[in-house]
Amino acid sequence: MTESTEQAEVPVLERVAAGEQAAVKECLDRFSGLVWSLARRTLSSPQDAEDAVQEIFVEIWQNAGRFNASLGTETVFVATIARRRLIDRLRKQGRQPYTESVDEPGLNLAGDVGHNQEVSTEATLAARALETLRPAQQKVLELGLIRGLSHSEIAEHTGMPLGTVKTQMRRGLIKVREMMEVDSGAEGPEA
Repeated sequence: MTESTEQAEVPVLERVAAGEQAAVKECLDRFSGLVWSLARRTLSSPQDAEDAVQEIFVEIWQNAGRFNASLGTETVFVATIARRRLIDRLRKQGRQPYTESVDEPGLNLAGDVGHNQEVSTEATLAARALETLRPAQQKVLELGLIRGLSHSEIAEHTGMPLGTVKTQMRRGLIKVREMMEVDSGAEGPEA
């Protein structure tokens, strides 16, 4: 087995955590499209987005050792860090991250993903699955998963009762998982 084949088998985040310089560049190449897309959708100015992307990658590199492949993919790990950092930035700025109508479908995961084929494929599959949902379910998922709002914040922004928000979120996630053929494993009814 060649060295490059062995490296391909080791997740890039594990190699970043081990201090491998080539892995840092590979991490940037692989995830920059995803992180940039999330930042641009969340923040109002390109300068804010650029600053946030830098902060996000620093945090990814600092926390790369916490990545556990048995808990999820590298893409999910990176997206989770990005989402948290972006929510923190919005809260510091005192901005509300969402102002659109619940009846306007507009969740576009695949649009700005960039050159990473794996991320692009996952995002395209997720976007197709989301397109089959009712507009209210799409918006609840967008507000919760991408914009990082809590159930009560979603209820406040959409005018839906809190119980309806929770039901829409759960049913939407179940349907997307089924359509993407994702095994929900040992997750309980709170998933």
